[in-house]
Amino acid sequence: MPPEFSLTQEPIDDERHVLAVAGEIDLFTAPELKSALGDALEAGRSRIVVDLTQTTFLDSTALGVLIGAVKRLRSRDGAVTIVNTDPNIAKTFEITGLDQIFTIRPTREEAIDALGADSAATG
Repeated sequence: MPPEFSLTQEPIDDERHVLAVAGEIDLFTAPELKSALGDALEAGRSRIVVDLTQTTFLDSTALGVLIGAVKRLRSRDGAVTIVNTDPNIAKTFEITGLDQIFTIRPTREEAIDALGADSAATG
């Protein structure tokens, strides 16, 4: 049985916000992630951490949601940082070239720190 999808949110300050996703992000669950990202943007958050440490799978729909968030945030001088330690998910980012678009860190703390610096994603 696949792991249950869940999404938790943790506002850090006026700009920074963490979204942690557990389970699979796919065609059926990606809209929930998209909605949560949209809510964070509407609340004025411009530096978002998407924590994928408990994520077991993501598909092209999930990647599309993340790319959409980057595009929306760039227009506001914002940024997205991904937290990931899963080699399979890392491979997905590498194969698609998205490891050049996103700042990817191994821990939530490093991702939050990366957003604390007043710089956009390096790549």
